Amino acid sequence: MRTHRRFALGLTVIAVPLVLALLGPLFTGDPGPRATSFTLGGGHWLGTDFVGRDVWQQVLLGGRTVVLTALAATALGYLVAVPVALVSALTRLRWLEELLMRPLDVLLAVPSLLLILLVASVLSPGAAGLALLVALVNVPDAARIVRAAAGEAAARPAVEALRMQGETWWRIAVGYVGRSALRTLAADAGIRLTGVLYLVSTAAFLGVGVAPDAADWAVMVDRNRTGLFVQPWAVVVPALLIVALTMGTNLLFDAALEKKAVLEKKAALEKKGRRR
Repeated sequence: MRTHRRFALGLTVIAVPLVLALLGPLFTGDPGPRATSFTLGGGHWLGTDFVGRDVWQQVLLGGRTVVLTALAATALGYLVAVPVALVSALTRLRWLEELLMRPLDVLLAVPSLLLILLVASVLSPGAAGLALLVALVNVPDAARIVRAAAGEAAARPAVEALRMQGETWWRIAVGYVGRSALRTLAADAGIRLTGVLYLVSTAAFLGVGVAPDAADWAVMVDRNRTGLFVQPWAVVVPALLIVALTMGTNLLFDAALEKKAVLEKKAALEKKGRRR
């Protein structure tokens, strides 16, 4: 019951920002004329922003970039990290493992946001470029975590037995080692997606990957903060949506992992009971 409550709470928290982000642009309509900056009322539910645009319309438009960029960055990061980690865990060549993992340790030593800002100062990336940059800075940490989980599974006698049976590398890596590390990977994915959302929002807040006046929740917080005490909704609403998105993601993954652990424990007890 506790797991179900946590799952329901996470789903409730994440539903509002997720629906607004994915479906909001379908209901925005025409932009309409601009009004006075930082005003309340006048037909604007949440007032106007720093250039007189309707805040509610900007909220509807501003979430899709944040969500899609974060999801793309997380997926791209694992697309590189998982194969590198599996090859490193299963190889018997020490030099190959060093060649794969040591460059990632160098990247891991550089703060993520600093690396993004350094690259962005030279290349001026768009939304796709920001996703690639965030994915790049997440590869080292993700690869080390997956490598640790996969290394434990690769050292089991079952892997040596599969090799002796002539099983393919793909079947050993994905069918056994990958499945053994799946729970660790899922737990890391939940935490990492939250971190990626934070990193994408922070980068957008600093003007990386988006235009200064773009309809983006993080940009709205940055550009409208000068009028916080005059028209707070232009800052409070997008900020709360970003917080709800990260909190809801964490709650959902925690509940899903807890439910899986309960089911595994129940299955183990039933198996033990049948043996008796």
